[in-house]
Amino acid sequence: MIIVYAIKSTFRNYIYVGMTDNLERRLRQHNNGENRSTKAYKPFTLLYTEQFDDRKSARIKEKYLKSGVGKEFLKKMA
Repeated sequence: MIIVYAIKSTFRNYIYVGMTDNLERRLRQHNNGENRSTKAYKPFTLLYTEQFDDRKSARIKEKYLKSGVGKEFLKKMA
């Protein structure tokens, strides 16, 4: 099971999209500053999740959410 997720910085205007097989661990890593690309934007709240059976389908959704249309979709949720 692969999870595509989006997290939003609680202090800055920043949304990060990623995928993982362990959402709890991954969110903890982001909030602890263990990820170089999100360290400056911590802490985060979970904005969106979707589960997929295979990595290929998850990657397609992740790419969509990282696109301009996908980011607009996420901003409306925030």
